[in-house]
Amino acid sequence: MEKFENPFLHAIAMGIFRLVNWSSNFQSLFLLWMRLTWGHQFFLVGLGKLADLDKIIQFFTTIGISHPIFCAHLVAYLETIGGLLLMFGLASRLIAIPLSIAMLAALSLAHAQPLSHFRFITEPSSLVGQPPYPFLITSMLVLFFGPGRISLDAWLKRWANQQPKY
Repeated sequence: MEKFENPFLHAIAMGIFRLVNWSSNFQSLFLLWMRLTWGHQFFLVGLGKLADLDKIIQFFTTIGISHPIFCAHLVAYLETIGGLLLMFGLASRLIAIPLSIAMLAALSLAHAQPLSHFRFITEPSSLVGQPPYPFLITSMLVLFFGPGRISLDAWLKRWANQQPKY
């Protein structure tokens, strides 16, 4: 940390430095909260789709998705299994990739009307208000920042680092 000649500026810089260091301790708790909250929602939405696959197949057919039976099964199982993996923090970054792709596809296909003509740029609420949006944000958070220290991924990494090297 660079020391400023002005003691007032130095005190402000030190305060900001301490605040940033202190708040970074909550990163893993925030990631855990996001994984548990939205991973659970992914799981429930996936179970709902599995329970009523005919309705999902009909909807996919209506919006013109090719191979609607395959896609309905794929999305339902991806959301169910992906939600569980997110909740436990197991293979988190790996599962975040197909979950993010699925949510981008949902936004661009099933929720395309409110997002058409790039209206979401001037009216961000048209994007933020769409049901897949928080799922997309959570998937991307985990993809970019990892699951945090409170996860099975972190536990497995610590365990693997303690094993003897040959």
